[in-house]
Amino acid sequence: MLAALKAGAIDVYPEYTGTISTEVVRLPGKASLAEINAALATQGLQAGIPLGFNNSYALAMRADRAQALGIAKLSDLARHPEVKLGLSQEFIGRADGWDGLKRAYGLPQLPAGLDHGLAYEATATGRIDVMDVYSTDAKIERFKLRVLEDDRRFFPRYDAVLLYRADLPQRLPRQFGELKKLEGRIDERQMIRMNAAAELEGQNFAQAAALFFGETRGAKRDFIGTLFGADFWRLTREHLVLVLTSLAASIAVGIPLGIAAAKLPRASQMILGVVGVIQTIPSLALFAFLIAAVGTIGVFPALIALFLYALLPIVRNTCTGLVGISRGMRQAAMALGLRPAERLWLIELPLARPSILAGIKTSAVINVGTATIAAFIGAGGYGERIAAGLALNDNVTLLAGAIPAAALALIVQAAFELAEKRLAWPAR
Repeated sequence: MLAALKAGAIDVYPEYTGTISTEVVRLPGKASLAEINAALATQGLQAGIPLGFNNSYALAMRADRAQALGIAKLSDLARHPEVKLGLSQEFIGRADGWDGLKRAYGLPQLPAGLDHGLAYEATATGRIDVMDVYSTDAKIERFKLRVLEDDRRFFPRYDAVLLYRADLPQRLPRQFGELKKLEGRIDERQMIRMNAAAELEGQNFAQAAALFFGETRGAKRDFIGTLFGADFWRLTREHLVLVLTSLAASIAVGIPLGIAAAKLPRASQMILGVVGVIQTIPSLALFAFLIAAVGTIGVFPALIALFLYALLPIVRNTCTGLVGISRGMRQAAMALGLRPAERLWLIELPLARPSILAGIKTSAVINVGTATIAAFIGAGGYGERIAAGLALNDNVTLLAGAIPAAALALIVQAAFELAEKRLAWPAR
């Protein structure tokens, strides 16, 4: 989000003062909003419009376990090296997270990385003892957790504010004026209530947000209703655009690269090596790099990433299909007096067609699955539901995104298998 804000792809998003201070501007100690804004000015950003609630980091453990061990404060953990910590990867990696907390309290434990939503279940079943929480988490009470006192006051305040581009008030004064109406409107009690609606009562984000306006929530979601919800066709269209557009680009580039790898032995290792290395780059890492490189979030960087991921099967299968043509077939084509380009188009590519189509099919299926990750950078598709389900530990929403993606992958695979049987290479 921060990269998108700096690049101008978005104008504003909600953030916490503690996060801005420690992660964005790297200010020591507990900086004031004025100090934060002075540091943000060099980046063309500003923070303001406090929403009214503090969503602080904390560590928590099951109340009965804490009672049995006599743990009430964070400093008590130093006396119990046997307790198992399961912390979110974000908390482990933050300056105001595990490293700083470990130094401040002299904690001896080695935490395991664990998704925040899954950590509640792990704590309830005793697989871990301590997890990181946010003070407005609705699940703290549901899972009967004790929030450990920060007796050395390590954590700063995490007051919710809006982080925005410095020119926003002048560029869009009316819209900024509407945003200012949110100042002080959401207290911690309201935030916990809205979180409970989303995390515990099966409401979607829109229904939970409606509580802010005093609107009545709709009925609890069922799987079929969620699967074929109002957003189903929009998500399907977005997912197909991502998959088909990137696949078309990969075919247009991958087949010529495969031909070059087959015809130019000296270039073969370099071509196959480069596309092979691209395939090994973690998806989220590539998306993050592309956001910084192209200066925007959404469909454009997602299409580039999917195009790159789809190259390897197409390039490799094209090269393999052409190299595998028998020497006798090549000599027969030469005996006909055909020029190299004619031999390639009329003889070699038709013979390599099954291998090429298999590579395209593999790339298409890979892209259907990988496209779900594009939702994390605002590109839409079925991944929107998967991201929401992971955030809320909501299996209904998660499956409502995963099942259509899996079904689309099967449909794509079946379509290509049918094409392999029926499609003939065009004759001259």
